[in-house]
Amino acid sequence: MQVAGGFLASPGFTPFGKRERDCFPPAWAYGLSIMGLTKVTTKLTALQDPQQSYESLFLVDTGATDSMAPADELQRLGVKAEGRTSYELADGTVREFSFGLVRIEFMGETTAGRVIFAAPGTEPLLGVTALESVGIMVDPANKTLKRLPAIPLK
Repeated sequence: MQVAGGFLASPGFTPFGKRERDCFPPAWAYGLSIMGLTKVTTKLTALQDPQQSYESLFLVDTGATDSMAPADELQRLGVKAEGRTSYELADGTVREFSFGLVRIEFMGETTAGRVIFAAPGTEPLLGVTALESVGIMVDPANKTLKRLPAIPLK
C-alpha cells in the first residue's frame, strides 16, 4: 500500500507500524491514500435544515464534476431535488440523475454545491468542483489531497 509521503506499509498498517483502525485521526481524515484510492471524511448538510447531516468516507473522484451521495441519506436530510442532468459514467454510458444543493464540509473547509441523488448503498463521491472551490487538489504523485497556497481567480 502506498501512503502519503511515499512510505510503503503493509495493508492495514500505517508507515509507523500502527493499524489504520487504531490511528486517530485516521489517515483518510486528511485525504490520504488508502489502498491506492484517495478518500476523505465529508459531511453534507441540507441548506434548508442545518440540524441534520450525513457524514461518511467519500471517494475523491477528479473525473466527476459533481459530488454524489445515496438518495436515501439525502432524502433523510430533507435535500430537495432541484433538477435533473445527464452524466457520463466511467464506463461511457450516459444516465440522467436528479441533483440537489447542499453544504459540503471536508478537511476543515466548507463550500456548497450540487450533489447527485445516487442509488441507496452507492459509495459517496466528492467531485472536483467541491475540491477546487476551497483550493484543494489531488497530488497525482502520491494520491493525497493538498491545499493550494491561494485559490486561483484567473
